[in-house]
Amino acid sequence: MMMAIPSRRFATGASSFVRWLSTEAKPAAAQLQQEDSLYRRLSKLGRNEGAVASTINEYIREGRPVKKFELDLCVKELRKYKRYSHALEIIEWMEARKFNFGHKDCAVRLDLIGKARGLAAAENYFSGLSPSAKVPCTYGSLLNCYCKVKMTDKALNLFSKMLKENMISKALPFNNIMSLFMRSGQPEKVASLAEEMKKMNIKPDTFTYNLLMNSHSCLNDIEGVERVFEEMKQENEKQCNWTTYSNMAVLYNRGGHREKAVLALKNLEKAMSLKDREAYHFLISLYAGLSDLHNVHRIWKSLKSSMRTVTNMSYLIMLQALSNLNDISGMKKCYEEWRSVCSSYDIRLAKVAIGAYLAHDMLGEAESVLQDALERSNGPFFKAWETFMIFFLKKHQIQQALQFMEIATSEACDNEWRPRCDTIDGFLNHFKEQGDVTSAEEFYQFMKRINCVDSRVYESLLQTYVAAGRTLSDMRARIEGDRVEISSKLQDLLASVCPE
Repeated sequence: MMMAIPSRRFATGASSFVRWLSTEAKPAAAQLQQEDSLYRRLSKLGRNEGAVASTINEYIREGRPVKKFELDLCVKELRKYKRYSHALEIIEWMEARKFNFGHKDCAVRLDLIGKARGLAAAENYFSGLSPSAKVPCTYGSLLNCYCKVKMTDKALNLFSKMLKENMISKALPFNNIMSLFMRSGQPEKVASLAEEMKKMNIKPDTFTYNLLMNSHSCLNDIEGVERVFEEMKQENEKQCNWTTYSNMAVLYNRGGHREKAVLALKNLEKAMSLKDREAYHFLISLYAGLSDLHNVHRIWKSLKSSMRTVTNMSYLIMLQALSNLNDISGMKKCYEEWRSVCSSYDIRLAKVAIGAYLAHDMLGEAESVLQDALERSNGPFFKAWETFMIFFLKKHQIQQALQFMEIATSEACDNEWRPRCDTIDGFLNHFKEQGDVTSAEEFYQFMKRINCVDSRVYESLLQTYVAAGRTLSDMRARIEGDRVEISSKLQDLLASVCPE
């Protein structure tokens, strides 16, 4: 089974959007990663929203003035790691201090607003821009927001307007619409967009070709995939970089062509730079997808020898690969190595370790990781707690599972967390099978605490009462009080639980 690919997904075009907007000169990577650099301080803020301004101000009070290119680079790095709120706070701090902003700065801000605060906020920001700021890059940013949330009608209308007003001269807007079609299950529409690009003399970029190859793959047309690849090499061989071979490996593996996938990975290694961390990440995940543990360890060793520092993200990718390959001893060694050297604790790595340990019935080790995480991190811990719930449900240890549900629901606020549907079903099915009214009522209270009570929860609760041969006269009033619509199925169950 193919693993999830880390960081950048070629079918979205999102990475090309980021690169398109990032044009400032880039200082040496070592400068950004210095132990007491501004970026390192910002990266350690975790989930603490609203702390960016005070962090920058403190940095300046220490006699360290900051320039726009440095702040722009911090924004770029935080975006890369999906720290959108913090990146947006940097831009707002700059605006409050009257930094000079260009159109591309506005486009970046619009994109971050969409990711951090939602589409409505992004639309409001765009509407408030001056007419002179409503240019191709800000229109493109709004288009990207629409495509991200699959607002097809709005995206297509905006795309048509951009075409009509001659705002499109590069591949990115086409890539966004192609990506929208792919994620909406309409791969057959991608090829016609590529043809329209050619008519407009807009050259496809690497992402365009990757999207085209993905669309043919989804249509089970491996010959079409290879035809696009050959066209790419003929038209502009420079576009054929390591990301192309990565994409080819995914598509070949998806289609069951293992030997071709392996060859694509070998070409990937030849094409990549030895200092390209992201390429290593893809190689690790892709070899794991081919169940090739030997090469996973080989690439990991190469990454560590080539990089000055090994980041949390690198450790996360490796832990996920080892976990998926059931290399529990390798996973344990890698986790303990990270834990001993990490400068900033990342709860995601603990979650992977917990999941791997529990998958191998190593409860003690999983509990030890959780305890360590609780002591060293501010969370959130919901996914970790839910992993324990699932483990205990599978063991039919309902009270232990309920204990973790109680912890999670007591910590969640403002719809911060909802359990997965299969987790809820695991609890509900147990209650019905055992006729365990007491536990079912306890679970109901937990669901009510996080606004998760719906008809499904009530159906199960009533079925549990029926299985236990119990009645409850005020059940109808409870359902109405929770504003749950009484369906015909609930009506039939109420007749058994609340007899006249």
